[in-house]
Amino acid sequence: MGVSDEKKTQVLIADDHPFLRLGIKSMIDATPDMHCCGEAESVDETMQAVEQLKPDVLVLDLCLGDRDGIELIKSIKAIAPDLPILILSQLDETLYAERALRSGAHGYIMKEHATDDVLDGIKTIIEGDLFVSKRVAALAVKRMVETRGETEGRDVDALSDRELQVFRLLGAGKGTRDIADSLGLSFKTIETYRENIKHKLSLPDATALVHCATEWVQGQICLAPDALDEAPEEPKKKKSAKKK
Repeated sequence: MGVSDEKKTQVLIADDHPFLRLGIKSMIDATPDMHCCGEAESVDETMQAVEQLKPDVLVLDLCLGDRDGIELIKSIKAIAPDLPILILSQLDETLYAERALRSGAHGYIMKEHATDDVLDGIKTIIEGDLFVSKRVAALAVKRMVETRGETEGRDVDALSDRELQVFRLLGAGKGTRDIADSLGLSFKTIETYRENIKHKLSLPDATALVHCATEWVQGQICLAPDALDEAPEEPKKKKSAKKK
C-alpha cells in the first residue's frame, strides 16, 4: 500500500513558466515520499498559497513577475519563518545565491540544472541543510580565505540588496520616477541610491550608470528555461492558488 499524499512532503511550486512547473510537478509526484500540493504563477498567488496550503517546502522562481526576488523571499519568511525555500533561477548564482541565502532561502539551483538537482535540493533543505552547487560552495570558501585580488562580480556584489534592485531596474530601461513608483519609495530616495551605486562602481556620471546597468542586465535577463521543455504546455487557467 502506498503512502497517502497527506503523509508525504508537501511541495509548493511557484514559477511563471508552465513548462517548468509541469516538469517539476511530474518529477515530484513520481517520487514516493513527495507530493506537489499546489502551484502558483505570480507573487500574489504564491503568498496566498503559502498561507492557505502550508507546504513543507517551497520551490521558488527568483524572477516571479515584476517583484524583486530577494524582497519576495523576505516577505515569505515574514509569514512563514520556518518554511524551507529552494530557489530556481536563471540569474547568475555567483551573485545571487549568497544574497538569496542571506534573505532566508535554503538552497539555490540554476534552472539549467533543474532536472538533475531539484529533488536532491528538496530532500537536502527538508533535512535542515543548505543546497548549492559546487561552484557556489567553492566560491564561498575562496572568499573566506582570499586576502587579496578580486573575485568574479566583485564590484556589483558590493551593492546592497536595494541598490542591486535599483541597478537592475535602471538596466531594464526604467527611469527614476518609474523605479520610485514601482518600489513605493520617493524620487529623492532613488536618486540617493543612484549616487551610491555610481560611487561604488566608480562611474563618472548618470549616462555611464545607465549604460553599465543596461550592459549588465543583458547578461542577467530571466529567460524561459530549456529544461523540461519536452513537457506539453498547460494553458493558464486562473489567478488563484491551485491546490492539487
